[in-house]
Amino acid sequence: MSTPADPSQPRSPSDAHATSSAVTHEVPAGFVPFHANSDTFIGLCGPIYWKDVPGGTPILGMRLQSQHMNLRGHPHGGLLVTLADSGLGYAVNHMRGGPLAVVTANLSTDFIGIAHLGDWIECHVEVDRIGARMAFASCHLKVGERKILRASGVFAIVKPVEPPPGGHVHGRLQGPASEAHPATPPTTPTA
Repeated sequence: MSTPADPSQPRSPSDAHATSSAVTHEVPAGFVPFHANSDTFIGLCGPIYWKDVPGGTPILGMRLQSQHMNLRGHPHGGLLVTLADSGLGYAVNHMRGGPLAVVTANLSTDFIGIAHLGDWIECHVEVDRIGARMAFASCHLKVGERKILRASGVFAIVKPVEPPPGGHVHGRLQGPASEAHPATPPTTPTA
C-alpha cells in the first residue's frame, strides 16, 4: 500500500500534472457549451460541450483540465461517470424529442482505459429502447478511437422539468407555456 502524498507540499516542477498552462483548451468544431452558465453540478464539472449529430444521438465532450484530475494524475472516476451518465440521459431525452423528463434508475460502468491531462473525451451513445416508462441506452467514452469507459443505463420517464422562464434545458429553450422549441445553438466557443 502506498502512502498518499502530503497535500500541503507543493508539487515538483517536473510533475507533468502540476500545471495546465501547456494544456490546450481548444474545442473541436461543431461543439457548443452544455449548461455552461448553470450553477448546478453539471455546470460546475465542466466545461462540457455538446454536438448535434443529424440522424443520430448528440455527443457530449470535454477537454481534461487540472481540476478534472485525481491525486494520481488521472481523470477522476466520478467525473468520467458523470460525463457518461449525462451523455446517456441527454441522448435518451433527445431521442424522445421533448423537455427533460428522464432520471437515471440504474447505471453500470466499467473503466477500460486511461485518459490524460489535455485529452479531449467524447461520449458516444447508442439508445437501445425507449418505452412508455423506461428507456435503455449504452455508451463509450472515447479519446479519439480509444475507448476508456463503457456504461449502460436504465432511465425512468418522469414528469418534465420546469425550467426558469426563458431557461435552457438540454438544448431546448422553454417558452412561457413550457412548450418545447428547438434551440438555436450558441456560437462556437473560442479558446
